[in-house]
Amino acid sequence: MDEENLERLNYEDKEIILIPTAHISKKSAEQVKEVIETEEPDSVCVELDQERYDSIDNNDKWSEMNIFQVIKEKKSLLLLVNLIISSFQTRMAQKLGINAGQEMRQGIESAKELGAELVLADRNIQITFKRVWGGLGLWEKLKLIFQIISMLFVDEEITEAEMDQLKNGNALNMMLEEMGKSFPGIKKHLLDERDQYLANKIKNAPGNKIVAVLGAAHVPGVKKEIYKEQDLAAITKLMPKAKWGKIFSWGIPAVILVIIISSFINNLSTGLEVTKAWFIWNGSLSALGVLLARGHILTILTAFFVAPLSSLNPALAAGWFAGLAEAYLKKPQVKDFQKLSEGISIKEIYTNKVTHILLIVILANLGSVIGTAIGGASVIRTFIRFLNL
Repeated sequence: MDEENLERLNYEDKEIILIPTAHISKKSAEQVKEVIETEEPDSVCVELDQERYDSIDNNDKWSEMNIFQVIKEKKSLLLLVNLIISSFQTRMAQKLGINAGQEMRQGIESAKELGAELVLADRNIQITFKRVWGGLGLWEKLKLIFQIISMLFVDEEITEAEMDQLKNGNALNMMLEEMGKSFPGIKKHLLDERDQYLANKIKNAPGNKIVAVLGAAHVPGVKKEIYKEQDLAAITKLMPKAKWGKIFSWGIPAVILVIIISSFINNLSTGLEVTKAWFIWNGSLSALGVLLARGHILTILTAFFVAPLSSLNPALAAGWFAGLAEAYLKKPQVKDFQKLSEGISIKEIYTNKVTHILLIVILANLGSVIGTAIGGASVIRTFIRFLNL
């Protein structure tokens, strides 16, 4: 058995064996099988939560998705990001002749064959995504989106040897250090907090001998956290929205609405002028977003007329209405959902009806946000000019 990559730890009366893996490595899957069969542990911990465990071998998971529910629950951006990342892993895995996440599947299978306790050791994926997104500043969010989009253009060859090199301690430390500098928010919530969660679940797994199948990036942190106390409640609660965010999201529309009403009360022509500025900027930029996403003409019109009104109510979003309109006009078919499991490209984001709808929601909302800023400034400027007359 290859001991080179294994980490053996002793915690109280337990022996813990950490297997650093790469999610698209054939060798990692083979090592997981060999270690579990040789060590015969009481428990096998895998870097999965219940949601990912349920879907890992479910080939129909995409066809079961309700696109209308995704839009209503404000998960369009989250889903599209997830699809892009999954697509990247799928493409890389196909080049190596393996299924993405095969080492986790192997861990599950080997645990069942041995009769060992299977422990799903990772934090809920939805909580992780929400804490990551909520913990990022605007600049970090923009950088992250750019990095994710760039994955669609990556088509380089990767070898098994290169994958093994990524598990090397020095290479990993350099990568993690670089991530900490570029994306401190991501490292904290995506890596450090999950290291704490994983370590807690691993050391509290049943039995005296425990094997843990982990992505290599988690092993350095888990090694340290095993011997510390973790506050799981603190790292599993959703972050409250910042007060200034609520004030901003409700305060700006309230100010705009007060100015529009005041303008009509004081002078009809001024009221019409500020209203026109608000509608044109907000409606046009939201409609432009749908146009860039190549939406249906009726979807473009929906965004144009809805955006100026939805922007006055933070509980609503122009993208919802635009996305629902496009979904009604061009209903996704079963084949569109099935194709999602094969990965997506830039072209397929536009041609696949599911990702096309998600793109429309995102760009319609983005246009409306920009339109709110520009239109709001125009409204305030016109009103101040009226007051100075």
